[in-house]
Amino acid sequence: MADTKVGRITHYFDKIGVAVLELTDKLAVGDQIKISGHDHEFTMTVNSMQVEHQPIQEAQKGQVVGLKVDQEVKEGDEVYKVE
Repeated sequence: MADTKVGRITHYFDKIGVAVLELTDKLAVGDQIKISGHDHEFTMTVNSMQVEHQPIQEAQKGQVVGLKVDQEVKEGDEVYKVE
């Protein structure tokens, strides 16, 4: 099955390892995602997400969430849900 695009990174806070993700599909804690950029790609499990500094378990299309990431990401990186 093909991976589903769920959004795009719009900002990265390197000091705290958090990416801002603009969602084009729903995403939940526990989902496996792949983050793909120009010179890097990695897979990780979503362990925590926040909206306006409040922890959430699931986010819907159109929401902008803060996502703790395992590696450095860049603005414009694509995020896919691994099926």
